[in-house]
Amino acid sequence: MSWFFVALLALAVVVVVAAEWPRLSGRLGSQARARRERARQKARLKLLRTESDEFAASVERDLANLPTLEERDRKR
Repeated sequence: MSWFFVALLALAVVVVVAAEWPRLSGRLGSQARARRERARQKARLKLLRTESDEFAASVERDLANLPTLEERDRKR
């Protein structure tokens, strides 16, 4: 009878691994390894110069200079 319980235990382990396989492969598979390597590479990158403030000011100036329709112009 003990071989029967060992077989049931082995079957239970196989079922649990099969059910958890998508989650396990996401953490342990080759795609996960490539994702971790890419994250390491991105962590080593440094931003040399930021132009976002200048760009935002330029966009605000351009938007302020756009012609607009006033309410009285729409009625015509």
